[in-house]
Amino acid sequence: MSEADALENPGLVEVTDGPWAGWRRWRQGADFEEHSGPFYCRPEGKSIQCGFRPDAKNRNGGGSVHGGALVTFADYVAVMASFGADASLRGVTLTINCEFVGSAAPGQLLTGRGEVVRVGNSVIFVRGMIDDAGRPVVNFSATIKRVRKRLSSRVLAPQ
Repeated sequence: MSEADALENPGLVEVTDGPWAGWRRWRQGADFEEHSGPFYCRPEGKSIQCGFRPDAKNRNGGGSVHGGALVTFADYVAVMASFGADASLRGVTLTINCEFVGSAAPGQLLTGRGEVVRVGNSVIFVRGMIDDAGRPVVNFSATIKRVRKRLSSRVLAPQ
């Protein structure tokens, strides 16, 4: 599938081999999440679990996982919790608040789960946690706005 086709036909595809077998990831490969992560998810009953194994590119100057990488993953978890594994739904993050409650080391599997607190007409309120083998790393809350159409991938030229 070409990149143009993937942008027009986004979706989650199941990973069939390797350490992420049984998890899902976005079909398109050029997204920010792919470069920052990659990030994965898998349904767990009515909720969804997300996974991220940060590597050397995600380190801060002290050797721990950079807070920006953790916030990016928290944003992914919030959106996935909002819509579950339904890749036809779209949303944008209006707000995200994060509290760093622990550090994480590159190479460790981080998992995240979110919970929908309330669904309004066009916004979804979510809260959640990212952990390292059960040890809390980031506590977050977010507001996600549902959008009807996929956002354009066009880049606006400076005027």
